[in-house]
Amino acid sequence: MRANRMPLTRDSIATLVRDFYADVRADAELGPVFDAVLAGQWDAHLDRMVDFWCTVVLHTRSFRGNVYDKHMALNGITRSHFTRWLELWKAHTERLFGKEDAHEFQLVAAGIGRMLHYGFFDEFPDGTVPRKAAAV
Repeated sequence: MRANRMPLTRDSIATLVRDFYADVRADAELGPVFDAVLAGQWDAHLDRMVDFWCTVVLHTRSFRGNVYDKHMALNGITRSHFTRWLELWKAHTERLFGKEDAHEFQLVAAGIGRMLHYGFFDEFPDGTVPRKAAAV
């Protein structure tokens, strides 16, 4: 059962981002990956993530950046990192938001994760390879 059903606002998105990334930082699998890149820069990163999710969900256009290239520069990413990130994301979105809003956050995250997964591993999370890539 969801404890809260927050309205979809910049403040609720900030709560989501801060709570979620607190768990990411504490997570034995994800924490070291993020800390290796963001040590000393967490506040700025969280602010950018609030802008990102506000742009995606509230259509604020407050985020500018290249999500794909930033992530492709990371080292040591494994398939299990994607699974764990999405598990935590799902738990946080479902805890804070109503079903429809949580589902929208999850769909966007899954879509981004799918493309990043392809970028890292040359296949989608389900193991499929786009037809064009398979022919190369």
